[in-house]
Amino acid sequence: MSKTNKKFDTYRLTALGILTAIIIVLQIISTFVKFGPFSITLALIPIVIGAAMFGAAAGAYLGAVFSVVVLLMCVFGADIGGAMVWNANPLMCAVLVMLKGTLAGFEAGVHYRALESSNKYVATVTAALMSPLVNTGIFVLGMMIFFKDTLTAWAGGSDILYYIIFVMTGVNFLVEVGVNMLLCPVVVKIMDVVKKRK
Repeated sequence: MSKTNKKFDTYRLTALGILTAIIIVLQIISTFVKFGPFSITLALIPIVIGAAMFGAAAGAYLGAVFSVVVLLMCVFGADIGGAMVWNANPLMCAVLVMLKGTLAGFEAGVHYRALESSNKYVATVTAALMSPLVNTGIFVLGMMIFFKDTLTAWAGGSDILYYIIFVMTGVNFLVEVGVNMLLCPVVVKIMDVVKKRK
């Protein structure tokens, strides 16, 4: 292995370690920031940064770290909505939580790489949009397929689709997308610094 490759591997390992720690801290803090029954996901920004810097596999890894923290919050009852889903069906809750986070990171990396050579800014914006879209989309789909009884109980007689869009995930999703979009210019600048260091 060449000196340059060793240096990049050390840099990659260090950066992923720092991003891992940031994701854990942000997700624990954001467990207690709620709009409706579910928490706002603040950890998507470091996931998108890692996915853009190191590719889809790194994004999937960081998404999985985020998923493990979310799952632990569900298991230990720190996330009340998540705890209800865990109690309704632990296996499907675990599958859904791990799938949504891991794929959110993976997709961010795939979309960034696909667009990076054309326009870095567009690539970053797309990755930052795809991450919450995949995370929320898989969550909603999983809830509708595997936790319909739970959704019906939460909706309290109102239309389930209305409840999902306007009560359960609507505000959360908009805040997550807004935060990601606002921080895109910062992500682009970080990417420029990383490219120059190489």
